[in-house]
Amino acid sequence: MGFFSFFSREKKETLDQGLAKTKENFFSKITKALLGKSSVDDEVLDNLEEILIGADVGVETTLKIVARIQERVARDKYMGTSQLNAILREEITALLEENRSNDHQDFSTPFNDRPYVIMVVGVNGVGKTTTIAKLAHQYKLAGKSVVLGAADTFRAAAVDQIRIWSERVGVPLVEHGMNADPAAVAFDALTKGKNDRADVVIIDTAGRLHNKVNLMNELSKIKRVMQKVVPDAPHEILLVLDASTGQNAVEQCRQFTQATDVNALALTKLDGTAKGGVVIGISDQFKIPVKYIGLGEKMTDLQLFNRGEFVDSLFKE
Repeated sequence: MGFFSFFSREKKETLDQGLAKTKENFFSKITKALLGKSSVDDEVLDNLEEILIGADVGVETTLKIVARIQERVARDKYMGTSQLNAILREEITALLEENRSNDHQDFSTPFNDRPYVIMVVGVNGVGKTTTIAKLAHQYKLAGKSVVLGAADTFRAAAVDQIRIWSERVGVPLVEHGMNADPAAVAFDALTKGKNDRADVVIIDTAGRLHNKVNLMNELSKIKRVMQKVVPDAPHEILLVLDASTGQNAVEQCRQFTQATDVNALALTKLDGTAKGGVVIGISDQFKIPVKYIGLGEKMTDLQLFNRGEFVDSLFKE
């Protein structure tokens, strides 16, 4: 019990530290907005709207949250400013729950399918390859066997980078080098994963958005070829986004969801931004579960997203 409670405590501390900038930015502004106010009036709601947009929650999601609070103010007739944090917390929690931001307990959960295939997409520079390495590390720590596939063959640096990470983590990598057919790499990686009875196969893909049609065709081809080995692959199409880029991350999410069937999100670099509200906005706008959040440089700083813990940390006194 002591062993697991230690790691649980360490995880919560990492989450608290990772959200510190967002929390400081968010709550210091709310405190200033409420100075001298005894009730939640239109001015308070206007200020709250501005603060939420400033935290990169996004205009559409912000208006939804403020409208809900407005309804509660009208219904309850009188609401003190001291209640505002509690109500805001409730509404954000409800929003994440509605938008299928499911809680994923741990990396040791058994898979229905084996190998469990994750295809990772996202533009260069968002921390895609590092996220793959952290995922492999976390699964390995949980006792899972992992195979990586270097299907981002557009850049030589991408293949080199994932090779270095595979060696550091200590998991096998299937690679064909630069300019190889990405679908062929994916096919061979899944074949190895299946033959080796691996638990997880993680496929890196090219991170470019210069032509959405080409991107769509390439990702569709990779999926078709993978399904020759594992009929229902990929089980997870994971889009990696850099939380510190705010609304740019929202635009990338829009582009990739139009190009392929993204069904999970990873938001990296939350520890380096005061705009962690983008987690709430993206979850609400695209109705795709946020599955992983990146909170630092350490291999264990990639966490499975838990909406309850996230909101608790954000609103912790």
